[in-house]
Amino acid sequence: MAELYMSATLTQHALPQRLGDFPTLTEALDYAALGETGLNFYDGRCRLVAVISYAALRREALNMARRLHGLGLRRGDRVALIADTDYTFMELFYGCLYGGFVPVPLPIPSGLGAHDSYVKKLNGLLLSCEASAVFAPTVLLPVVQEAAASLAPLFVGAAKDFQAQAMAQVDLEPSRPDEIAYLQYTSGSTRFPRGVVVTQRAVMANLQGIIRDGLGVRPGDRCVSWLPFYHDMGLVGFVLGPMASQLSVDYLRTQDFAMRPRQWLNLISQNRGTISFAPPFGYDMCSRRVREGEASRFDLSSWRIAGVGAEPIRAEILERFADQFAPAGFNLKAFLPCYGLAESTLGVSFSRRDTGIQIDRINRWELEHHSRAVPFDGDESKASIFVNCGAVLPGHRLDIRDNTGHPLPDRQIGRVTLMGPSLMSGYFCDEDSTQAVIDQDGGWLDTGDLGYLSGGELFITGRRKDLLIVRGRNIWPQDIEYLAECQPDIRPGDVIAFLVPADIEPQVVVQVQCRLTDEAQRTQLQQSLTKLINSEFGLSARVELVPPHSLPRTSSGKPSRAEAQKRFLQQMQSLCGLSMAAG
Repeated sequence: MAELYMSATLTQHALPQRLGDFPTLTEALDYAALGETGLNFYDGRCRLVAVISYAALRREALNMARRLHGLGLRRGDRVALIADTDYTFMELFYGCLYGGFVPVPLPIPSGLGAHDSYVKKLNGLLLSCEASAVFAPTVLLPVVQEAAASLAPLFVGAAKDFQAQAMAQVDLEPSRPDEIAYLQYTSGSTRFPRGVVVTQRAVMANLQGIIRDGLGVRPGDRCVSWLPFYHDMGLVGFVLGPMASQLSVDYLRTQDFAMRPRQWLNLISQNRGTISFAPPFGYDMCSRRVREGEASRFDLSSWRIAGVGAEPIRAEILERFADQFAPAGFNLKAFLPCYGLAESTLGVSFSRRDTGIQIDRINRWELEHHSRAVPFDGDESKASIFVNCGAVLPGHRLDIRDNTGHPLPDRQIGRVTLMGPSLMSGYFCDEDSTQAVIDQDGGWLDTGDLGYLSGGELFITGRRKDLLIVRGRNIWPQDIEYLAECQPDIRPGDVIAFLVPADIEPQVVVQVQCRLTDEAQRTQLQQSLTKLINSEFGLSARVELVPPHSLPRTSSGKPSRAEAQKRFLQQMQSLCGLSMAAG
């Protein structure tokens, strides 16, 4: 088990650094175990509560592999892991790999009041991956048992209790390069999550590209993360990546970050962290929670890679963070925008290091009417701004294509398609969905995103399924959302825009999380937003004020416009039913 209440693992160590050049994850851990680095877990007050070196992790993972064999699992069986930020998750994850089984990281509940929806979702995920065993944190065991009750896996239990299980006396055969390393479920922003099949070869190709070319990892780097282990950025970026480059990493639980965002910055300051990532909302939370004059209490001068990888990347959020934390030594050039998705393991493209945020201001009229990214230096209200996400990783190809599959020239907006060694093998037991996104002739993946290239560098404009097509115009929901979020009393992330069918033409619905309680103020806000959207976009949008924390989000924190649309339509159908019954 973890070596509790010890000092944190070292940053500098004597083991020669290797940058992900291993055939499999287990061989990478075998090498990391020769050094003195490892994993450090902190509580919500930045106190060190558990330490496990890579040497100890390897030893416990091998023991776990033998315990898993003791359950009677067969090679290739899926083992579901409810992925809280805990060292036992890693022992089981690597134990699966050493034993020839397939770990499946799954999310923890999103919050209070989510019991029924979580049980339903987890049941669907366990059914989808055909889990033979399910492991959960002790506190979540009752709800996990409820979700698994109808499936009858071989084992459902608490991860820590499993350490007392007898070990089978078997010769271990770790997963091979051509075998499945793990299943990564998508965040489900447009439909029920699908299980991405990631092979050992694919994950090692992606890790090597991220470590060497994307981040430029070097001796003396140290990682800090609060990202969830069930999400690809948290798992690949900050569980597998540090291990494959022999770096120490310091963890906060995601829930602790949400309650005390400043502790992320405290941990970077305290341990001289050099690499840490967050979606834009993570930087925004820190900016909002740190009071004026407090920034100088931190020391962020060591932070050389401040990655940001959610969509859309909002430049003004990052610029505000950089301005606010300049007194703490934070360098704006540390920002590293990037683009990725689970179907390509994690990373696809990275911007140039030490350049910060590079933006492109384009003509919104050209964007909406001709799908062209024409540079524009006129009135800000007539511009759309996109962030440069950099060039595709070496060994991969990225094309922008039209709806017929033909490549488009620079600055023409179309489908982002990808080819390379990091791509998934497909969606688990879902051939129809696989064929819908992977070209069976050429092997190109349609990412579902829209964007354009300029000088070989990628700009993401949004999800194809989120695009609002009204009277032949392509309107980006984030443009409407940003306009609303710039108004007083509305925060970033408080707005979601989507399209619903109507008798004459589709209706744009804009839902706004509102904290105002005075009815006159609410009415005034609703009317002013309606007029503002009509003035800027020529749209008669339906603006709705909804309670705080009510907008749907994916497991990775991104707005789920598809789920918002679904809920809205269900509510309308329910109201119509009540009206007809009353009549």
